[in-house]
Amino acid sequence: MDLAADTPSETGPVATAWGAPPFDPELAAVLAELGDGGREPFTPENLADRQARDTAVRPRPTVRDLEADGRFAVAELRVPGPPGGPDVTLVSARPAGIAGPLPLLFYLHGGGMITGNAWSVLPRLLREWAGSLELAVVSVEYRLAPQARYPAAVEDCYAGLVWVAAHAAELAVDGDRIVVGGKSAGGGLAAALALLARDRGGPTPVGQLLLCPMLDDRNDTVSSHQLAGVDTWDRTSNATAWQALLGDRYGAADLPPYAAPARATDLSRLPPAYLEVGSAETLRDEGVAYAQAIWQAGGQAELHVWPGAFHGFDTVAPRAALSRDAREARTRWLRRVLTPSDARRGSAC
Repeated sequence: MDLAADTPSETGPVATAWGAPPFDPELAAVLAELGDGGREPFTPENLADRQARDTAVRPRPTVRDLEADGRFAVAELRVPGPPGGPDVTLVSARPAGIAGPLPLLFYLHGGGMITGNAWSVLPRLLREWAGSLELAVVSVEYRLAPQARYPAAVEDCYAGLVWVAAHAAELAVDGDRIVVGGKSAGGGLAAALALLARDRGGPTPVGQLLLCPMLDDRNDTVSSHQLAGVDTWDRTSNATAWQALLGDRYGAADLPPYAAPARATDLSRLPPAYLEVGSAETLRDEGVAYAQAIWQAGGQAELHVWPGAFHGFDTVAPRAALSRDAREARTRWLRRVLTPSDARRGSAC
């Protein structure tokens, strides 16, 4: 089945109407070194094999690995899951030797809702932010599709957030300074989590960090057509992932925003958002549209569109100049949103 042609709506633009935006030369060179394997799409036919391959090539770091010779304190926690669901595993990590309550990044890993794990993302998060920002991190091992369909993943994440907020003192984190964040599927889950927490009266994050977020199941934007067969995550992979997540509800007109945040009609009263996409990635337009919708609802959003960047560019090419710029921009935003307002006022005087 050609999922790129079997999306819920085919009334949108045709890929041949526009050329794909060019890749940044430095990123393009790294992508060329990967060959065609770097852009092999997920399909229903290869999904099970790709999931098994992901587990084999991306082994989970152990707690001892994550502790990095004592620089970080790391613990695996089993906490109550959603009603009727299994317990949820959280991986908690923080700089060692800092006793006070730290701000917390509640992080949801990427992988299209179909791959990835809570452990593998932690080395980068700890290296980039935990020490320099004196930040704690909790990474969530949510259930993956198609073995567990919507709403399993977002409900796992919500149960974890509720537990962490209720046990903030025990974890030595500041319950009033929690940022929810993630990349790709994790970015979409973070956006859904912010909506769910608002609507259920749950814990209120101070920010949402949405990196190339996967927000729209309809898969019919201009960028999704432009980058078909070009991006590292293209329309075929996107359709495969959404169908795996939603099953019979794939393309349903009444799909709730907690499944696909781009379906939300009310984006008011949400925490400030940081949104980041590449100009040459499939998810570009849905990320830009989400930022615009937040502004139109009277909210705060900082939007970065990195020129010539493909999906997951900073993971594929971490040393590229554009990747370094992106990491610096995220760090500046995190520092601002996690600094108490009275401290910011004092530093401005």
